[in-house]
Amino acid sequence: MESLFDRPQSGERAVLVHIEFPQETDCEDLQEFEMLVDSAGAQRLGVLTGSRPAPNPRFFIGKGKVEELAGLVAEFEADLVIFNHALNPSQERNLERELKCRVLDRTGLILDIFAQRARTHEGKLQVELAQLQHMSTRLVRGWTHLERQKGGIGLRGPGETQLETDRRLLRNRITSILGRLDKVRRQRDQGRRSRLRAEMPTISLVGYTNAGKSTLFNRLANAEVYAANQLFATLDPTMRRLDIKGFGPVVLADTVGFISHLPHKLVEAFRATLEEAASASLLLHVVDAHSDERSTNIARVNEVLGEIGALELPTLMVYNKIDLLESPAPRLELDEAGKPVAVWLSAQTGQGFDLLSQAIAALLSNDIVHETYRLTPTMGRLRALLYERKAVLAESQSDNGSMLVEICMPRPDFYRLLQSEQLTPDDLQWQPCQSSSPARPH
Repeated sequence: MESLFDRPQSGERAVLVHIEFPQETDCEDLQEFEMLVDSAGAQRLGVLTGSRPAPNPRFFIGKGKVEELAGLVAEFEADLVIFNHALNPSQERNLERELKCRVLDRTGLILDIFAQRARTHEGKLQVELAQLQHMSTRLVRGWTHLERQKGGIGLRGPGETQLETDRRLLRNRITSILGRLDKVRRQRDQGRRSRLRAEMPTISLVGYTNAGKSTLFNRLANAEVYAANQLFATLDPTMRRLDIKGFGPVVLADTVGFISHLPHKLVEAFRATLEEAASASLLLHVVDAHSDERSTNIARVNEVLGEIGALELPTLMVYNKIDLLESPAPRLELDEAGKPVAVWLSAQTGQGFDLLSQAIAALLSNDIVHETYRLTPTMGRLRALLYERKAVLAESQSDNGSMLVEICMPRPDFYRLLQSEQLTPDDLQWQPCQSSSPARPH
C-alpha cells in the first residue's frame, strides 16, 4: 500500500511556472520568484508563462498548458516543477500524476528555503511547525487513497485507517512544538522585560529580504552574522548590545526578511521572532536603494508590519546600497520639524554611518539628559560610573579641583545612577551646556 511519503522524489532540476491573471492588481513577481528558486539551490531549466482569467480548478493551468509543461519536463529531464502560486492539495496531486514528477507551490518553496536557513533551536521548531501545518492540509485532500481500513490477520474489522494515524501523529507533533515554542516565547518576553527594566532601548532592523540588513547589522555591531546576496539569508533573530555615540547603549536586533505574499502560516509560525520588531523602541526599515522595486518592496514590508502590529512604531528609513547608484552621496533627510526620517548609506562601504548614528541618537533622545554639571572632588565614583556608561561627551577641570562634565544619557538611567550614589540632581551644580543650550532638566 502507498504510504504518506510515497511521492515523487524531489530534485534540483526545475521547470518554473508563472501565470498572469489580468484581473488581479497584486500579482506575483517573476523576478522575485526566480530569486527564490535560486536561493533554494534549484537549477532553473526553463520558465512556462501564460495568462488566464482564473485558475483551473483541476490543474490550476489549462489542459493545453499541462501538455506543454509535460513536454518541457521531458525535454529538460526535470525532476521538479515549481509554481509561483499557491496550489491546493488536489491540484498539486493531479499535476504530479500528469507530469510524473514532484510539484511544489510557492509556499512549499519558501518553507524549503526556511528549512535550509534555520540554525537555532527556535528557528528549526518554527520551520517544522509551518511544514507540518502545510502538510496537514495535504493529508485531508491529497491522500484519499489512505481512507481504507488496514487488513490482515488480527487487523480485520473496525480499526484506525492509515490516514487517521497520520492525522493523529501530525496533531501530536504540532501540539508538542506549539508547547515548546510557547516556552521560548515566555523566555523571550522575560528578556524583553529585563531590557525594559534596564531602560535599554531596542532597535530592530526590518525590511524586504535581501535589502542588506545583515550586512548593516554586522558593520554596526562588529558581528559576523551570515550575509549573502540571496533571499532569506537570515532567518534566526540575532541581538547584540551596541553603543550609539551621543546616546548610549541599545540592543540591536536583526530579523527575518519580509517578502510579498508571505504565507500567513509563516507569519504565525515566526510570530515569536517578529515580536522583537513589534516591541522595538525604533525600527530601522532597510531598503535596497538600487532596486527597481523599491517603492513596491516598502509597501510589502509595511503590510507585514501592519499584520504584527508594528506599523505605528517610530521608524527611520535606511536606504542602503547607495554605492550602486550613479550619485553615491550619503545624506540625512529631515522632516519640517527637523526630525530625521531617512538616511542614505552603504553598509558595504560604510558611507553614511556617522549620519545613521546621529539620526538614531536624535530619535531615541526624547527623554535624554544632555547637560553640563560641576562634580566636586568627592564625586569621583560618580564620574567613573558616567565614563563606564560612555555618557561623558566632554570634560574640563576648574581651579578648585572640581570637574565640569558634559553628559548625555537616558534620563531614567541618569536618575538611577544618582540614586545608587545617594545623590539627587539638586546635589550637582548645573552649568550651561557648551555644545547646546537645552533647558535645565526637571
